[in-house]
Amino acid sequence: MENLIQLVNRLQRACTALGDHGEESALPTLWDALPSIAVVGGQSSGKSSVLESIVGKDFLPRGSGIVTRRPLVLQLHRIDEGREYAEFGHLPRKRFTDFAAVRKEIADETDRETGRSKQISSVPIYLSIYSPNVVNLTLIDLPGLTKVAVEGQSESIVADIENMVRSYIEKPNCIILAVSPANQDLATSDAIKISREVDPKGERTFGVLTKIDLMDKGTDAVDILEGRAYKLQFPWIGVVNRSQQDINKNVDMIAARRREKEYFSSTPEYRHMANRMGSEHLGKVMSKHLESVIKSRIPGLQSLINKTIIELENELSRLGKPIATDAGGKLYMIMEVCRTFDGIFKEHLDGVRPGGDKIYNVFDNQLPAALKRLQFDKQLSMDNVRKLITEADGYQPHLIAPEQGYRRLIESSLTSMKGPAEAAVDAVHAILKELVHKSISETAELKQYPSLRVEVNGAAVESLERMRDESKKATLQLVEMECSYLTVDFFRKLPQDIEKGGNPTHSIFDRYNDSYLRRIGSNVLSYVNMVCATLRNSIPKSVVYCQVREAKRSLLDHFFTDLGKKEGKQLGTLLDEDPAIMQRRISLAKRLELYRAAQGEIDSVAWAK
Repeated sequence: MENLIQLVNRLQRACTALGDHGEESALPTLWDALPSIAVVGGQSSGKSSVLESIVGKDFLPRGSGIVTRRPLVLQLHRIDEGREYAEFGHLPRKRFTDFAAVRKEIADETDRETGRSKQISSVPIYLSIYSPNVVNLTLIDLPGLTKVAVEGQSESIVADIENMVRSYIEKPNCIILAVSPANQDLATSDAIKISREVDPKGERTFGVLTKIDLMDKGTDAVDILEGRAYKLQFPWIGVVNRSQQDINKNVDMIAARRREKEYFSSTPEYRHMANRMGSEHLGKVMSKHLESVIKSRIPGLQSLINKTIIELENELSRLGKPIATDAGGKLYMIMEVCRTFDGIFKEHLDGVRPGGDKIYNVFDNQLPAALKRLQFDKQLSMDNVRKLITEADGYQPHLIAPEQGYRRLIESSLTSMKGPAEAAVDAVHAILKELVHKSISETAELKQYPSLRVEVNGAAVESLERMRDESKKATLQLVEMECSYLTVDFFRKLPQDIEKGGNPTHSIFDRYNDSYLRRIGSNVLSYVNMVCATLRNSIPKSVVYCQVREAKRSLLDHFFTDLGKKEGKQLGTLLDEDPAIMQRRISLAKRLELYRAAQGEIDSVAWAK
């Protein structure tokens, strides 16, 4: 199952390339879910020496104070033969065969991120080492825990390092390699203290005891190594680091490994456990354990990846498609966005989405109520009826019926219906405008392009105003048609009055009695009510035909005509997407590519298993 570690190595490398290395993110990171081994220890605990012993190379920066100031993701790849070499994630095509140059590059890359200050950074350095002397393994070397800040460091450095270390090791998928020196009291070990806080049962913690050979004479580490002094789920492993003299003399690491084996096998206190001591054994144990953890996590990884792919696809869908580069592509994009908006607008009118019912409310409640509120008392008062009828007769009184008087009474009454008719047109116009604004806000693609949003809104409202003006003309014409031609049959069916009213020899103002005038007023009111009933049905038809139907049919026709005349640069100004959204889309697309690749790789390993 060695390909499992190689799989995680590839995924971690891809995560690092994308900046997806476990920091806070709106979406869960693959890095957090990948099993890893974090190396934790205080300053001068021998942490660097342990790593170099596992690798078999002297490659880590050394010095006083905090030397490791960024996480170092160290991937070990076992090769069957060939020369050992190293590669950095930030220099993917450059091979380092001189490990002194590797040490220098780690220091230089740290300075590039943090400056030449002694501050720390959570952005990891990615280093792969290929060698026949290593096992397949990935380790994350974290800055050493410290208790005091040195000159050039902020007072918060102690807490900053602890928070960074904690952010790695508190993840449930992290295996903790807690390095403690044997020549110090284990109760004061920084590594054990912080490991106990995040893993109180010791289920994820491996204890490594360094500097065993430097313990005071007469003392030994047997109680610790056998788990009596501090018990962990896994056996403690002791290592013997190179001495400072060995380091100064550049003693070969392979020779140092042999000397370490000899120490444990020749020291009486440790002879019985020599087969499970030493840095070489540590590397094998960690490699085997990492493989088993990865194997157990594969179903969970598959679930996370599948879920995250869906989330990434949904968010990319919400952000919309990237902007086309050519004029034709831009025009097509704008047209597609407009069609989406137009479709949503029609759905509101057709009842798929709410809002269209408000138009029916205008016809069913508002218009009838407005017509009902019209006061005909003034036009049909006794004095006004007498006045209009006598004026209509002119110098010669009518002989049979006051036809001109009837016409004037009816026309003056019907003219007052123009107010409710116009109000109905304006009310529907207001609703259509409201539905335009609502449809724009519901068109996700228009949120992507603020300038296009403004243009579409302006064009739609302008079209609605033209339709309102046409509708107003047509609707008022309905009223005017009723005024211009009276239905004769209505009057033919009225009961004939036997008395023509008054005495022709009397004054014209005395010719009609009140009863006759009231009869005229009543007849006129009956006719006006009949026309009201007609207009109550015909006005909605006119409004729907001129406004609602036209809005559904040609809301953006003028905008599309103008759009076809624009050049590529002008079209580009309409697609002025927020740069932050563009960057977010690129980032999400890269992350989606990572997760899809991971899905394929993990699935292939799962099937092979």
